[in-house]
Amino acid sequence: MFHGLVSGAVPVPGLRFASVMEDIEALNRRALALPGAGAPLPITKLSVHVFGLLTGRYGALDSGAALGRGCGPLVVQRRGAGLGSLAALAGRRVAIPGSLTTAHLLLRIFAPPGALSPETVVPMRFDEIMPAVADGRCDAGVIIHESRFTYPSFGLELLADLGALWERDTGLPLPLGIIAASRDLSSETTHRVEDGLRRSIEHAWANPSAPAEMIRAHAQEMDPEVCRQHIALYVNEHSSSLGAEGRAAIVELLRRGREVGLLPADAPSPWRA
Repeated sequence: MFHGLVSGAVPVPGLRFASVMEDIEALNRRALALPGAGAPLPITKLSVHVFGLLTGRYGALDSGAALGRGCGPLVVQRRGAGLGSLAALAGRRVAIPGSLTTAHLLLRIFAPPGALSPETVVPMRFDEIMPAVADGRCDAGVIIHESRFTYPSFGLELLADLGALWERDTGLPLPLGIIAASRDLSSETTHRVEDGLRRSIEHAWANPSAPAEMIRAHAQEMDPEVCRQHIALYVNEHSSSLGAEGRAAIVELLRRGREVGLLPADAPSPWRA
């Protein structure tokens, strides 16, 4: 999505872009200005979960979101472990890709009350979760990104599809992450970035080979077919523009986050003027 902007193939007059490549939880922590996380970025990807804590400082852009259907986090276990349901996670060690991620928020929404505790939920980098479950350090794990295509090769099986649960409950696509702009930026600058990102996405669709080198340089999974599936799933029409359905999905997830006590009740609107 960002290749056109960063490479200069999609110019935005008066602006230049430099990319900061970090794990999503590192970006979440950076936006919160947590100790050692680095300075907050003016334009950043955020989990919708942590965005719900930051709507006073950031507004969501209409373009660049990771939002869709059939793309939700999966809860996996070792093959034959026999946990059976999310209720069986009570007292078990469950790996999550960061406490501020949308994956963690969804787990909290759909796991029965009392099934999870701070002592048994284990945050780690998303690419460390499958090995941790496979070797028995954790009993289950919540996996994201391209891991949904590769977990069987680690000897793991599906326990629950959190995205499917969301879609069944709400009828809405699942909002995982958004691109957010600091409210310190002018509306003019924000709209120019938003338009540039939309054009960058459209440029990548029209020229799919153009970002290939950048993708290979940063992909966690090097199999070209897995990369293709990953991009096809997560870069979709909602990435170009949230639309009414995408906005409704974000509002609903933030509402449910407040219901389970992970998000503040009095947060400002998520949208820029």
